[in-house]
Amino acid sequence: MMRHHDFVAAFAASLRDGVPPPGMTAGRPEETARRLAVYRNNVAVSLTEALRAHFPVVAQLVGDACFAALARLFAAGRLPPSPVLAEWGETFPAFLEGLPALADYPYLADVARIEHARLQAFHAADAPAIDPARLGEADPGRLRLGLHPSVTLLRLAHPAVSIWAAHQPGAARSPIPPGPETALILRERSLAISVRRLGPGDAALIGELRQGKPLLAAAAAARAADPAHDPRPCLLQLMTAGALVEGTVA
Repeated sequence: MMRHHDFVAAFAASLRDGVPPPGMTAGRPEETARRLAVYRNNVAVSLTEALRAHFPVVAQLVGDACFAALARLFAAGRLPPSPVLAEWGETFPAFLEGLPALADYPYLADVARIEHARLQAFHAADAPAIDPARLGEADPGRLRLGLHPSVTLLRLAHPAVSIWAAHQPGAARSPIPPGPETALILRERSLAISVRRLGPGDAALIGELRQGKPLLAAAAAARAADPAHDPRPCLLQLMTAGALVEGTVA
């Protein structure tokens, strides 16, 4: 008799190759394969819709039929490891990047990275925001600020933030600027997930803070990236969003 673990593994394999696993039977032998095919199709449709919910802008960019084909190809070799579909799709951006058929659309993978980061931000753990009074008391040369678990900084090779923003409801039509962009994704106090395009100074500042550098050193790195950079607006935005949390405060 096949052990439960072995049957589960065999059934997972049958979802990929369509061959009924040992022990799967129906009232009539010929019904086994047909019923498995129906189940496989239902699984494929469910996984396609899960990916579409996670990556709606990618779906808009390629169209429904193309996205359905991409989703089925992706799922064929990457079935979810758990029933929590929100945790599935982490490798979808790399999958898109590696497809020769999408070579003319290199920005798709970066757009997918933004969308996956938004999902991660939504499900990230919570953390109390730092008390603003603590900042005024601290030595900026020794102050290390933490970032909320929802914060992600993405340095992208394409103008993916602008492309993503242009495909949001009510977005105004405007030209997409060329070149790479840096995205800041975080969960606001209101629980809304924001995506912001950062200039070189703000990107350097947040990148240094993420690495645990003192505020003064982070501000110096930001000025090296942009000599006119003023860290105060960026820090105020982060504080307003609740994205600055306890680090090491001297």
